[in-house]
Amino acid sequence: MKLVFPNGEHAPVILAMGVTRLGSDPDSTIVLARPGVLARHFEIHTNASGANVQRPETAGALSVNGRPVVGMMALRNGDQLAFAGITARFLTIEATRPAPGVAPGAPKENSTAAEDVGATRVRAAAPRFVLRGVSGAVFGKTYAITGPTVLGRASECDISIPVDEISRRHAIVRPNPDGLMVEDLGSSNGSFINNRRVQTGQLLPGDELRLDQVRLMLVAPGTELQQAQQQTRPTTEAAPVTVGPRWIKPLAGFVILASLAFIVVLVLSR
Repeated sequence: MKLVFPNGEHAPVILAMGVTRLGSDPDSTIVLARPGVLARHFEIHTNASGANVQRPETAGALSVNGRPVVGMMALRNGDQLAFAGITARFLTIEATRPAPGVAPGAPKENSTAAEDVGATRVRAAAPRFVLRGVSGAVFGKTYAITGPTVLGRASECDISIPVDEISRRHAIVRPNPDGLMVEDLGSSNGSFINNRRVQTGQLLPGDELRLDQVRLMLVAPGTELQQAQQQTRPTTEAAPVTVGPRWIKPLAGFVILASLAFIVVLVLSR
């Protein structure tokens, strides 16, 4: 997946998994210091299922195919994003048509040059939170959560769970400093945190999110690694040596007998 700028305002950008921020702020992933572009104009959240564009509440105007974006909207191949007089196109499929005069399947003379699409590859950040399936259709699966993520039965959801008891768009989770904020999207069978039904609720590492009977646990990979390192770290301080209670009485008896013997010797030697 990539974002291209037909009018040359920026070089094409390959969208890595996670969050891609566009704005005039120098810390943005895509920096556009142009009139009308706010510091944090919009974000694109990319995962294995696709991408969603999100317009923060304080951000500038943005439309997709002429439709204003309010909150978050799913992106499809070929969608046109318009903002601050700039047009960008979202693409998911690379052209596979061979060049004129090149037979299909013919080897490339220079594979490196042929595969270079002129796009800047954005380095993906390690996910801070992961949902791990612990039951049913999601058992053993893991889902990295890097931005707002919709869970549901529909194939266009960020995390698609093909279970009849789950609504098409069941719930959405949003990362925050402590974990994930869960919001039920009007599901028929409800969303639960540690078996407590919620409309909105905070999911912390170690907590369980249940959508009907499908259960997922929130884990923080960085925290788990740190805890494992602390558990396996060798102890540098020597354990204090203590004298067990069974040695106290024999030792005291020996001292008393030795003292009595010394006194007897002194008396007899006079």
